Amino acid sequence: MMPPEAARRATGRPPLVGLTGSIAAGKSEALAALERLGAATLSSDAVVHDLLGSEAVAGRLAERWGDDVAPGGRVDRARVGERVFSRPEELAWLESLLHPLVGERMAEWVVGLPPHTSLAVVEVPLLFETDMDSVFDATIAIVADDGVRAERAAARGTELFERRAGRQLPQAEKEARATFVVRNEGDLPELEAKLAELLPRLAAAGSPAA
Repeated sequence: MMPPEAARRATGRPPLVGLTGSIAAGKSEALAALERLGAATLSSDAVVHDLLGSEAVAGRLAERWGDDVAPGGRVDRARVGERVFSRPEELAWLESLLHPLVGERMAEWVVGLPPHTSLAVVEVPLLFETDMDSVFDATIAIVADDGVRAERAAARGTELFERRAGRQLPQAEKEARATFVVRNEGDLPELEAKLAELLPRLAAAGSPAA
């Protein structure tokens, strides 16, 4: 794969930033705030949701797990979840199917950005776990104390918080590996203000002076 800065010079693309964070840290809110601040944004979760709605992926899942996971050709996400979250080998298979497809969609999205785009941000929950950070010019980790994240997860009805969190790297490791770290333990205006302050440094990501 071409290094980010070389690709940037070759294609004239904007700085490409990967956004991640632990469960209920506020990744989606941060992505929405960055969009309001003028960045082009993409959620890899939304891409996965779209892929799971495709006939091609539904067919592959039915081949492996039976027609009940895709009745009528439509993926039943609850049934897929039952098969993968307690069976690491099946989760690994699913990720091996989806991750390359997500990468293709992301590359298509970057190529299709308007010429005036000043910053592109992609939310990737498992950014470091899947070693995707090397694709980006810079990375942001949104972090919050464990107690705050647990309260948020409970308030929005997120199930299996501990099990899902256990699939991710410890938050401290995400902080250590990220280019930028943004703490999100206040309200949404505070989060957006922090990101607005960071924006010039994100826009300069990948440049020799950054």
